[in-house]
Amino acid sequence: MSVKIESVSPGSPASKKKIRGGDVLHSINGHAITDVLDYRFYLNEEKLVLEVEKDGKLKKVRIRKSETDDIGLEFETYLMDRKHACKNKCVFCFVDQLPEGLRDSLYFKDDDSRLSFLFGNYITLTNMSEEEIDRIINMHISPVNISVHTMNPELRVEMMKNPNAGTSLRFIKKLADAGITLNTQLVLCPGINDGAELEYSLTELEKLMPSVQSIAAVPVGITCHREGLANLRLFTPEEAGRVIDTIDAFNKRLTEKIGYGIAYAADEFFIQAERPIPGENYYGDYPQLENGVGLWSLFKSEFMQALENEPSDAVKEERKITWATGVAAYPLVCELAEAAQKKYENLKIDVYKVTNKLFGSTVTVAGLLSGKDYFDTLKDAPLGQKIIIPEVSLRKDDDRFLDDMTLQQLQQALGVRVRPVPNDGAVLLSELIED
Repeated sequence: MSVKIESVSPGSPASKKKIRGGDVLHSINGHAITDVLDYRFYLNEEKLVLEVEKDGKLKKVRIRKSETDDIGLEFETYLMDRKHACKNKCVFCFVDQLPEGLRDSLYFKDDDSRLSFLFGNYITLTNMSEEEIDRIINMHISPVNISVHTMNPELRVEMMKNPNAGTSLRFIKKLADAGITLNTQLVLCPGINDGAELEYSLTELEKLMPSVQSIAAVPVGITCHREGLANLRLFTPEEAGRVIDTIDAFNKRLTEKIGYGIAYAADEFFIQAERPIPGENYYGDYPQLENGVGLWSLFKSEFMQALENEPSDAVKEERKITWATGVAAYPLVCELAEAAQKKYENLKIDVYKVTNKLFGSTVTVAGLLSGKDYFDTLKDAPLGQKIIIPEVSLRKDDDRFLDDMTLQQLQQALGVRVRPVPNDGAVLLSELIED
């Protein structure tokens, strides 16, 4: 196996050894290089012997470096390979519920272990071989984020429509037995893998502690584009409450046994159950923030702490801000806006609830709002000096919404500066009170 080198950083150790773009990297210290995991793992040695193909001839290149130094090789992609596509046909798959006409990349379903290590993506393990699992173990790569959904093998096959879904559960135990840290998630569908099945999954994952360090329960997402798909529905408030109660009972038993719990219901469950979001102590070290577990709690805590620390005369002149967010976060945003206005008499904040028209009103999170959703809500509103929106509505690399509208296009259409703000309460307060 080999990987083509795209370019070499000027002045780098590789450049000084006359390695150039177009050369092919075959091995490092005798280990074949097939992708980013091999490369980063075997690059950690101080003395390297690279086998490089130059103009059709193999040459050995010796490089000495400090342990943490990069040698300057650049490749066509992060993975140095193509992404591994998902082979499942999950009944709850969100990609299958997308409308037509979005950018092509949104329709690609990845299930790639390397993306888990690099970017925190969750993987199902259904397209992995014993050799790939062994490589993770041999390289001591942690944590691995796993989409479990259920620990019942037959039900997992039924939910994921993949005959390997049940047998691949053995990989979770193999990784746990090897001491690999695991974060797990359960996408729950009412009447399918909640109730007694949820209790079973929690109990089975408990057996794999301490390697399993967290379990997130996330409610199924339902869009208005489900023609021809499985008959799924949202949780009722009562059902969502039972999920929370099941997780709380599990954590209570664990806490009595070992002093702490590991399972968490996503913020959406509390919203659907019409229950208050728990405080900071509920979430420990917030191990599942990327799954929407504890985002509200942490955001509110950061904001209130920053608000307390700011002087009361921080807003010296009249200031009007427009704040737009999704339906789910609207009550929290109103609470924070009220707290800020109470402290600063010169600050006026108008909060707008943005309904999702692209995916339907059942999708309430801000991260799935389109540029047109924001425009339709704000186009006739009396806008302030600037508009604040959640940063999660945009792609990180090019400030583009899901419908391909850019941040600049939204600003031009509304005629007001639009400021995307990360999930950081202190940064948000700064945006509210500073230019």
